[in-house]
Amino acid sequence: MSAENARRVLLSEWTKIRSVRSTLWTLVTAIVVTVALGMLISGLIGHNFDDLSPHERMTFDPTFISFAGTSLGQLALIAFGILVVSNEYSTGMIRASLTAVPVRGVLMAAKLAVAAALALVVGMVTSFLAFFLGQSVLGEHSTDIGQPGVLRAVFGGGLYMGLIALFAMGAAWTLRSPMLSFGILIPFFFLISGILANVPATEKVGHYLPDQAGSRVMRVMDDGEQPYGPWAGLLIMTIWVVGALLAGYAVLRKRDA
Repeated sequence: MSAENARRVLLSEWTKIRSVRSTLWTLVTAIVVTVALGMLISGLIGHNFDDLSPHERMTFDPTFISFAGTSLGQLALIAFGILVVSNEYSTGMIRASLTAVPVRGVLMAAKLAVAAALALVVGMVTSFLAFFLGQSVLGEHSTDIGQPGVLRAVFGGGLYMGLIALFAMGAAWTLRSPMLSFGILIPFFFLISGILANVPATEKVGHYLPDQAGSRVMRVMDDGEQPYGPWAGLLIMTIWVVGALLAGYAVLRKRDA
């Protein structure tokens, strides 16, 4: 494919995404929810810090507290990833897209490039805003971005949010249904994953789920609960994302639109 044709495909995918208001609203929601909830919880903990147990004060991680809203904010990015892919299936536009771009790998790559760029920018903006505003309300218990491990955690938080959107896109391509994708991914990341990671019988498995592993990169203090470091956790999440995208490509390639 020529550079001009590639540019046209990318522009087409950008037009599809920005013309659907729901996809753009999910990105706005991700920023607002993550930052607002992070500030709220940071403020509450800063105000009630003396009520924490000695162990909690010893292992207190002011950076990670800023990201307390990520558990809800990530749901908006999951919704973004699902909508970017599944809107074409629900409206029947996928047939026109494949007619215009018959090489399915090219179509998928273009959509991934545009959506990933948007998700990554939103993730970085969200992560840095959540950190600085969260620290502003923690008061004397706050940290600063120059402290060891803090910049890594903040930058990693942006990567995490971008990766969660890509995982949702891979799942949506695999499932080919917006209702099925929402019905599986939202309950899993909102409830099931946390339960699996905190129940003794399943916690060893739960630690290796994509969100549980990826969120490790946002920690500066080691809580001793996970058997790997921050970058290893992000690598585990990346493997999940690659697997989901490969599964999505296999379905897109083998099944009719």
